[in-house]
Amino acid sequence: MKVVVADTSPVNYLLLIDCIDVLRRLYTRIVIPEAVFNELTAAGAPPLVAAWMRTQPDWIEIRSAPLTDPLRLEDAGEFALDAGEIAAIQLALAEHDSLLLIDEAAGRAIASRLGVANTGTLGVLVAAFVFKDVNDALGLPAYVVQSIEPFLTADLLPTFIFVTMGLVSFATGSN
Repeated sequence: MKVVVADTSPVNYLLLIDCIDVLRRLYTRIVIPEAVFNELTAAGAPPLVAAWMRTQPDWIEIRSAPLTDPLRLEDAGEFALDAGEIAAIQLALAEHDSLLLIDEAAGRAIASRLGVANTGTLGVLVAAFVFKDVNDALGLPAYVVQSIEPFLTADLLPTFIFVTMGLVSFATGSN
């Protein structure tokens, strides 16, 4: 299962534009390093963001970033990454299959160099828009319902849902 690790900026901005639920819809579960949590709840954080983080939903998980070989992050100091960005990269590095949500260009460059898949807030919003927009444009929901309605009985519904979700997971690379 892909582990999605978020840095401060994507969470902050998605909260401020009232789109934080996009993360849950796209990725189901988000992992936030303690250093990022501390940044989002610090005295200078927007009150809305700090309040939401203190009572975050169950799909947000706060974790400690593991200690990483300093040589792997040797460029972090050169690019002046903050503690949250470094912790997010370290946590993403520790996972075998991860996606890092980070806006800082230098942080994204370092993550990419270290082989960590990453995207920013804009990438998250575009992904959410594209999936909804494409499905709506194709009329996919209505087409699927019309196509299966004559064949679907109450006995077949659980099997149909299981097979459909398996196909969706396979097609999108998620689970």
